[in-house]
Amino acid sequence: MTVRVHGRNMQVTDEIRSIAEDRMRHAGRIFDDGGAVDVEFTESRNPRIDERYSVEITTKVAGHIVRIEAGAADERSAIDAASDKYERQLRRLKERLIQRNRVANKDLNPPEGPSDVSSDRGGGIVRTKRFAMKPMTAEEAVLQMEMLGHDFFFFLDAESNRHCVVYHRRDGNVGLIEPE
Repeated sequence: MTVRVHGRNMQVTDEIRSIAEDRMRHAGRIFDDGGAVDVEFTESRNPRIDERYSVEITTKVAGHIVRIEAGAADERSAIDAASDKYERQLRRLKERLIQRNRVANKDLNPPEGPSDVSSDRGGGIVRTKRFAMKPMTAEEAVLQMEMLGHDFFFFLDAESNRHCVVYHRRDGNVGLIEPE
């Protein structure tokens, strides 16, 4: 397992670097694929913020991207909180993958149509994001959406070869938007 530790607005000490590497290797034993883990420390110099240090952990495991954020008043507490969250996410992902293999067909709740909620936020496009899309099923897209912690996920449906979106509905269920 390759662990890349770096800091934004701060220098990461060797002690914190070794702690982060050890914690990531310990959590990485859940999946034995030896992927790369990116650990980024950020220091906020705002005196009003209680969580001065934040840690973001990003990795690709079993074809899924896992991203964790945690903050604390000091570096050591921040890496401890982040690594605990990271380990929980990896366990959850592994359990879901095992469960998905056990259950052959798991249908999503049928969508009730697109939401009519619109908001006037103003402004234009402030960021463009590009990423490679691999074909996946709707169930895999839901799992990926939950691993990323997003409210929606745009994906290429493996069955219909069309672009679709899965999203969290206000009632707690998951919706699927497909083109006609």
